[in-house]
Formats: sequence, structure tokens, C-alpha cells
Amino acid sequence: MGVLLNRVEKLGLLFVIWFLAAVAPAVSGELKIGVVNTPRVLQEAPQARSSSASLEQEFAPRERKLVESQKKIKSKEERLLRDSAIMNESERRRSERDLLAMKRELKRSQDEFREDLNIRRNEELRKLQQVISKVIDDIAKEKGFDLILGENVIYADESIDITDQILERLKKAGSGK
Repeated sequence: MGVLLNRVEKLGLLFVIWFLAAVAPAVSGELKIGVVNTPRVLQEAPQARSSSASLEQEFAPRERKLVESQKKIKSKEERLLRDSAIMNESERRRSERDLLAMKRELKRSQDEFREDLNIRRNEELRKLQQVISKVIDDIAKEKGFDLILGENVIYADESIDITDQILERLKKAGSGK
């Protein structure tokens, strides 16, 4: 699905470029195009760092509990290995069942943790994308851009790269909060 979407996006981008090339001679005046390095914006925006720190703080207690559970399981495994020779059969089987139950519970907890973290990460990413989109729209209108391109740009001259302007605006917006 992702590969198909990527191809559709590329075809759409090629169509837009072809359309603009075909229409450009007929349009009086010059076409103003800008380019945004989206991965760089997502990485360097202060809102992204803030969001990451917030997620880390939110999920740190659960992560610590998972690490503690892993240590308990490892300790129980070592104890079982060490003491299995002197245990009677029923004790050994009970310890093995307890260990298996602990491992299952840990796996379930890890899966829930990953799922919850991914959900929250996606929520934060959507919020960040909305902020970034608003900043791009504002800059495009203020500076009179006709077209702003984002991902899948293979090459763009520095003169049309507005990434620094977007990051500067995001920094101002981030410090204003």
C-alpha cells in the first residue's frame, strides 16, 4: 500500500510539474516556487523536540516497569537454572510455569506499551504537522508563492528553499508559548 501511494504521489508531483511547464508560458508574470525540506523541519522544529520530551516523560514510568520485569524474569531464569538440579519435579515445573506466565505478561505489556506509544506519537505528529502546515501557508501567502513543494523533491536550488524561514517562524511560535 505504501509503495503504491508513493508512486501515486510521484505521479501526482510529475503531473503538477508538467502542468505548470505547459501553462507557464501562457501565464503573464513569473511563477514563484518554494521548496521545504520536510524531514529537516520535523527534526529541528522546537515543537518536535518539546513533543518528544513530553512523550518520553509520559511513557518513562511504564518503560521503567518493563525493564524491572525483564530483570525479574532474568533473575528467575538464572535461579531456575542454578537450582533446578536440587528442586523436586513439582517445584521445578511450578517455577517453569511461573516463569512462562511472567514472560507472557511481559510480552503483553510490551505490546501494549508499543501500541500506546505509537498512538500518542501519531497524535503528536498530527498536531505538529498542522502547526507546520499553517506556518507554510502563512509564509506562502506573505511572500507570494504560487507553489510550495515538500517531499520527493530530488533537487532544489537554495534560492527557493524556504526551510530556514519555516524553522525560524516555528522557533518564534515555540518561544511564544
